[in-house]
Amino acid sequence: MKNHDDEKKHAGNIHEDHTKEHTDSDSCCTGEENGGEKGTGSHSREHMMHGHHEHHEHHMPEDTVHHADHVHKHPGHEMPDHHMKHAHGDHHAHMVQDFKRRFWVSIILTVPVLLLSTMIQRFLGLGSALRFTGDVYVLFAFSSAVFFYGGYPFLKGIFNELKKATPGMMTLIAVAISTAYFYSSAVAFGLPGKMFFWELATLIDIMLLGHWIEMRSVMGASRALEELARLMPSDAHKLMPDGSVKDVPLNELATGDKVLVKPGEKIPADGDVIEGETSVNEAMLTGESKPVSKKPGAQVIGGSINGEGSIVVAVTKTGKASFLSQVIELVREAQESKSRTQDLANRAAMWLTLIALGGGAITLLVWLTIGGKDFAFALERTVTVMVITCPHALGLAVPLVVAVSTALAAKRGLLIRDRAAFEQARGVQAIVFDKTGTLTEGNFGVTDVVVMAPDINEKELLQYAASVEAHSEHPIAQSIAASADAKHPVENFRAIPGKGAEGRVHGKDVKVVSPGYLKEKGIQISDERIEPLLSQGKTVVFVLIENQLVGAIALADIIRKESKQAIAMLKNMGIRCMMLTGDNKQVARWVAEEIGLDEYFAEVLPHEKAEKIKEVQARGLVVAMTGDGVNDAPALAQADVGIAIGAGTDVAVETADIVLVRSNPLDVVSIVFLARATYRKMVQNLAWATGYNAFAIPLAAGVLFKWGVLLSPAMGAVLMSLSTVIVAINARFLKIKN
Repeated sequence: MKNHDDEKKHAGNIHEDHTKEHTDSDSCCTGEENGGEKGTGSHSREHMMHGHHEHHEHHMPEDTVHHADHVHKHPGHEMPDHHMKHAHGDHHAHMVQDFKRRFWVSIILTVPVLLLSTMIQRFLGLGSALRFTGDVYVLFAFSSAVFFYGGYPFLKGIFNELKKATPGMMTLIAVAISTAYFYSSAVAFGLPGKMFFWELATLIDIMLLGHWIEMRSVMGASRALEELARLMPSDAHKLMPDGSVKDVPLNELATGDKVLVKPGEKIPADGDVIEGETSVNEAMLTGESKPVSKKPGAQVIGGSINGEGSIVVAVTKTGKASFLSQVIELVREAQESKSRTQDLANRAAMWLTLIALGGGAITLLVWLTIGGKDFAFALERTVTVMVITCPHALGLAVPLVVAVSTALAAKRGLLIRDRAAFEQARGVQAIVFDKTGTLTEGNFGVTDVVVMAPDINEKELLQYAASVEAHSEHPIAQSIAASADAKHPVENFRAIPGKGAEGRVHGKDVKVVSPGYLKEKGIQISDERIEPLLSQGKTVVFVLIENQLVGAIALADIIRKESKQAIAMLKNMGIRCMMLTGDNKQVARWVAEEIGLDEYFAEVLPHEKAEKIKEVQARGLVVAMTGDGVNDAPALAQADVGIAIGAGTDVAVETADIVLVRSNPLDVVSIVFLARATYRKMVQNLAWATGYNAFAIPLAAGVLFKWGVLLSPAMGAVLMSLSTVIVAINARFLKIKN
């Protein structure tokens, strides 16, 4: 159960006065996430939108990136595109470019290092062709350039890690290359021994390449935020008071302004259609694949693409209040929020660091004493152990999956506010659904048509009734009128107070009346199909033509067509499906039986819903609550996982852990599936990273030396980088099936 006393602690850099320097120790590589822990109680919209979010620290040279001087603003402040590109695009792009530049410069500097190294010369069969007086010092100079320039991110990183008392990957690499460099330098200036300059240079090259590849992967995983930001157009066609149209930047739009949106253009802001009809493609925002029809009174979302018609939109939300800005903020918040699985990775990385340092020292000691090898050989084994044990892949295992899954969910209209609750969704044992607006459409509609006369069919019966009811303003009448695809002209329409309505259709007297009217007129209902409809709690009206009972129409809150499929899929996943409703037991029983629920709770008042959730939790079940976020707020907060469904443009549902933009129960299935798939990917990555190290450490130490198997530091770096690439690729394979 969630702890409601916890406040959601955001850490971050939204405020303009923020000047915290981003260190060079990459949280993606050390497994350290700096996003503060996020409570799972109810959160206010203001808290959500204005809380701090601390960016992950990255092993970037500050002299190259100057990231400490960047000012991060909320993506919704004025122009999301600008700020998102600044906060995410520039940040990651600088990181990629920095490692790319250092890699290529180091590669160029490594060429003379290789050509001047005795072992490489012998390997290439050059003999003494490249030997000359002072060549050792030239070799030292080029190696020093590679060490200080190429190795700078790692040398810088060790100080940041040790300052925080969290030795990790940077510590390992820095110790490895420093040991090799200073020992080889001493040999170059007269100390007896073997130089490791070519191993040092190639090791740095490979580590830079691994980091470059990793940064590109991280940038690719975070690119979804930039893609969301790019959805907004650069300007809008604002309708001026004199009737003219003026193109203005988005940051000049205000609530109440009217904008013209032409066919094929992007809608510049959230608002209501006041003129024109069109269809709008909202796929990138809500996941809805089909264009959505829009008429006057309909809501439109900024960033969606207008279809075939011109419309005039009255702006209702701009800047940080807009749907798109809130989505971007929620996605970034979720990517940076504390993950329970990440804690496991952090602990594993810390232990691996200690094992690497200890293992390196033991390797050195064993080869010098028991192994009977010289210091150069023992040092080479020590360096290799430290390199191959770097928790690079381990630290990347969880953050990459988090980034991929959160972005993937956002594209489908599944907005994750709380990573810990999302991860808990994989273990949900019971899902409690609100009925109205969740499993049902929340709209009264025709569910059954019963024909009682031989000379009429269902379609004709419905058309006769709809023709008469179209002239009535009663909600039941309007529901019947909306259910027919065609209507006939009506003459002499007349309401029958409290009982129904009548009129002449094609010269025939047609009445649509309540059971009370039949009772009053002494008309008997002998059809056995009517009683079951009444027992289901449905509203039943009767149709009379020329005072003869010809049929009945049953109405109820329409069950969503996706509900039955969603419930079946959840039950196949081993999850008990329940329903909460304030409706009577007959209606609840009908809905439960219709879609295959395991249990239902009827006649539950809004303030009693949270108590029902507690009752289910008391059985020892992990419970998710799915509701519309209005009167379900206490229940959403009480549940282990609160899922607000059908939020539309109001994505900041305060008490929900997960917000589903669409009113589609299948999205609940998608959330559970994604939570399970995400966890599997995390475990796979953690297993690969730790299992790889368990295998590689003894190999690097030289346990197979007797059989001629010996890993050089450079080969150790190749294998370590390979594990990182595998982890990154595995994360990218994460998908939502349904």
